[in-house]
Amino acid sequence: MKECCQFASELLSSVFQFPFGRRLPCDIYWHGVSFHDNYIFSGQVNKFPGMTEMVRKVTLSRAVRTMQDLFPVEYNFYPRSWILPEEFPLFVTEVRMMKESDPSWKPTFIVKPDGGCQGDGIYLIKDPNDVRLAGSVQSRPAVVQEYICKPLLVDKLKFDIRLYVLLKSLEPLEIYIAKDGLSRFCTEPYQEPTLKNLHQVFMHLTNYSLNIHSGNFIHSDNVNTGSKRTFSSILCRLSSRGADVKKVWSDIISLVIKTIIALTPELKVYYQSDIPAGKPGPTCFQILGFDILLMKNLKPMLLEVNANPSMRIEHEQELSPGVFENVPSPVDEEVKVAVIRDTLRLVDPQKKRRKEIQSQTSEHVSETREDLLDAGPADGPEYETSKNTEAGLPSLCLKQVFPKYAKQFNYLRLVDRVAALFIRFLGVKGTTKLGPTGFRTFIRNCKLSNSNFSMASVDILYIDITRRWNSMGIDHKESGMCLQAFVEAFFCLAQKKYKSLPLHEQVASLIDFCEYHLAALDEKRLLCGRGVVERRGAVKANLVTLG
Repeated sequence: MKECCQFASELLSSVFQFPFGRRLPCDIYWHGVSFHDNYIFSGQVNKFPGMTEMVRKVTLSRAVRTMQDLFPVEYNFYPRSWILPEEFPLFVTEVRMMKESDPSWKPTFIVKPDGGCQGDGIYLIKDPNDVRLAGSVQSRPAVVQEYICKPLLVDKLKFDIRLYVLLKSLEPLEIYIAKDGLSRFCTEPYQEPTLKNLHQVFMHLTNYSLNIHSGNFIHSDNVNTGSKRTFSSILCRLSSRGADVKKVWSDIISLVIKTIIALTPELKVYYQSDIPAGKPGPTCFQILGFDILLMKNLKPMLLEVNANPSMRIEHEQELSPGVFENVPSPVDEEVKVAVIRDTLRLVDPQKKRRKEIQSQTSEHVSETREDLLDAGPADGPEYETSKNTEAGLPSLCLKQVFPKYAKQFNYLRLVDRVAALFIRFLGVKGTTKLGPTGFRTFIRNCKLSNSNFSMASVDILYIDITRRWNSMGIDHKESGMCLQAFVEAFFCLAQKKYKSLPLHEQVASLIDFCEYHLAALDEKRLLCGRGVVERRGAVKANLVTLG
């Protein structure tokens, strides 16, 4: 572990040092909060533009809900959710109807402020009318979800899992999952929610930042005990009880891939806005923190995604009243150092350069193979030493899950293709919203207007959907139709055109239809362009002949 810490420390120190006082660009920029922490033109940065916005509770819920509309079975790992305050009447109505259809259903709901973190502002309710709508929620949106009342317990305590996920690339999509994570425990024995215990946060909320203030919180030097443990220690315990641990991991991997597939369409819109195609700019990667709860039947449920998961490897310990010191946390160190170390190993630009050097010299190696076989190790070429740069380090703790399992999940990427259509018609580079002219051009180029759907109807559809989304407070910095509004309009068009099919088939059919007509248009433009060039060439040749 000491060697791993030293390796990570050396790499990080090289990341943070600006060569020659920032006059030359860095290979890697490590930002603390977001992509916009510093203005950069090249290299790699550890944040994606738009990620902080995308994993906020409201935005994440909207993205997952879109996928639930298309693929309800595949996305049943996210609790039923309503967005406040705009969906409060819908929340009240749906709960009343569900109770009437099933009188035995006695739900509990958890309310989470949109921009909250570390358990701030979270509370449980039994009745929708107990939502605190007065004042604060109007200015601070929230998500209300059906509370998971039957979680898996260990030592009679509720816990969640923090898994670290590396999004290494957006296009092409490349995802890695850390082979170990953290299990964070509540500090009071769990009981199903009742009106008497709803407010006992140490029983119901797994947030480390809350439970650390409990008198029952246990700091342990052992990764198998205490209020924070490694996830692998939980899996070992489950395995000893006969649980199918491989299936648990498989379900978690599936959850992570599907969640990122839900996030990527809008991330691509943010990306093209900040780093337009064809212009110089950095490439991005990002470590995300996935918070997952295992149900009693071992089904994983997504709680939330963190754009800036804590990478601290120590905790504060009170030596005397008001006197604190930082104490190393072996559990955090074991998991987090490996994640940072191996993230840097994967994005290390020198690694790519070494591979290029090796490929360039491979022909030379094959040509002089007899000489090399006769030579001792010390007599080999100098480039061989590059293979030993990671000698002594453990194998990567980050496991690639995409594109490794792309064949199993690519059918889910319908909204990605819708986003590609949206980006094509944005027109002005750097924008994230589609104007009315762009929407009309999309309809016209994709041959979607007809006698039953006139351009006047197109304008009405654009105005109605755009106005409603803008009334929800969706980014008023620029006017126009945001991606979520475009997706809704696209779904509406698909339902009109392919009435007898399920929604996902309707959407897939309309995407194929649009892509076909756009490909034909591109080919026509290409042929016209060639014709113009040939005519210009012929005119020039005639002029030369006449001269």
